[in-house]
Amino acid sequence: MSAASGAPGVAAGGARAEVLARIRQANAAAARDPGRPPQARPGEQAAAGYRRGGERGPAELLDLLAGRLTDYKATVRRTTAAGLAAEVAAALGERGARRVVIPPGLDPALVAGLRGGGEVVVDGEPEVLSPVALDRCDGAVTGAAVAIAETGTIVLDGSPDQGRRAITLVPDYHLCVVRADQVTEIVPEAVARLAGAAGRPLTWISGPSATSDIELERVEGVHGPRTLVVVLVEP
Repeated sequence: MSAASGAPGVAAGGARAEVLARIRQANAAAARDPGRPPQARPGEQAAAGYRRGGERGPAELLDLLAGRLTDYKATVRRTTAAGLAAEVAAALGERGARRVVIPPGLDPALVAGLRGGGEVVVDGEPEVLSPVALDRCDGAVTGAAVAIAETGTIVLDGSPDQGRRAITLVPDYHLCVVRADQVTEIVPEAVARLAGAAGRPLTWISGPSATSDIELERVEGVHGPRTLVVVLVEP
């Protein structure tokens, strides 16, 4: 091998060594003082910090979230706590959903309203539903763990009012109830709220299931419900 052909390998090796050295240096500095931000090398600009909290008020957050969800082709319905059961029943009626699956920890008041309009199947009572049984349901109704207004994302963490991931992925229709106090402005706020559920599978939902992987043609319902309805409960 000529000296010229070996030069790139030498350069790459030198760059790798430098990167690893800088990582070790940063790790050592963080271990000495965990609360201190990384320091810039001579001639470099220190990395800018990122926002950890938002500044919008509750009404602005709900408006922003509703707009983002609509952009993602989700259907947004807004109501109050007093009108929640009627709003959910109306949404299911418009869909023609007569047999819905719910998680075991859904709000009892909401469940009572659902039972008046059709068949309610509680996952895990008395048995966990199979994918085939879930596919026979007209839809699923769940709560949420947190919603992110800036990205239009709803996160489910497997809590009792949300249930297993399967019940929101197999049926073709998902109605999700999001309360005003569950809405954050930006992602870091949501991640902080989810810290207690870090060991559980999380489902991050940004609109109905869709993909454009095949020839850039949008196809809906490939890996989740084609229809997402979000009921926002005003403060």
